[in-house]
Amino acid sequence: MTTLNYPSATWRLLLEPHPQPGALNLATDETLVREVAARRSPPTLRLYAWASPALTLGRGQPFADADVAALEAAGIPLLRRATGGTAVFHEDEFSYSVAVTHDEPRLSGDVVESYRGLSAALLYALEKVGLANAVAGRHAENRSGPRSPVCFEMPSDYEITVGARKLCGSAQMRIKGGILLHGTLPLDGDIARVCTYLTASPPAERVRAHALTLCDALGYAVAWQTVAEAFVEGCATLLNLDLVPAPLLSAERRLIAQLVAEKYTHPGWIRRI
Repeated sequence: MTTLNYPSATWRLLLEPHPQPGALNLATDETLVREVAARRSPPTLRLYAWASPALTLGRGQPFADADVAALEAAGIPLLRRATGGTAVFHEDEFSYSVAVTHDEPRLSGDVVESYRGLSAALLYALEKVGLANAVAGRHAENRSGPRSPVCFEMPSDYEITVGARKLCGSAQMRIKGGILLHGTLPLDGDIARVCTYLTASPPAERVRAHALTLCDALGYAVAWQTVAEAFVEGCATLLNLDLVPAPLLSAERRLIAQLVAEKYTHPGWIRRI
């Protein structure tokens, strides 16, 4: 494979193989785009995991979509992302985020086309771990019909599918000067477990017919670290990047802690709609 004709660039690589709490993950992604947009932090590719199950709603998704009683009974936190889309149940998954300035050619311009480069890198990674039949393209035929509260029930443009089933979910936010794009690849488990925690109670079999995990697609499990290494290679190769491992800055850590306390664990944000 060759690059997608992007100029060479250097990004920070935040590799976080040790799972983190959900609110911390969301706060970290928002912090990165804020600090990168202000040009206090370098453009960053972050790879991470979730310490325990969590359900996230999209920024504009109604709070009423979540079955709060079922979540509380199971001890599962309900969170709200700063990005759009609908409900995602996070557990055994590979998550990634990219925070860049608004003029970064790999993500700038048309919102839909901004997914293309990272999707190509994900396809590279999937092929590297043994999945050769995944694709990423336009999904105009899926834009009609009733709204589903489940993210993985319907692919958006350039999200990855295997056959007719969605494998990866992604979303983004744009602020003045910066772009955040993050996404998730379910590695194992029941892709329909989200149904238990939604008031609409979508049929589990319907969700399984439209979505799958990497283990479902391959017939065997792949470790987070294996996917991470393949994705880093895909980003470096196809996006023409030099990815340099480096830790969070002190100012970033302070903002992350503030956002966890004041936003991502605060009922005013979680119940905002």
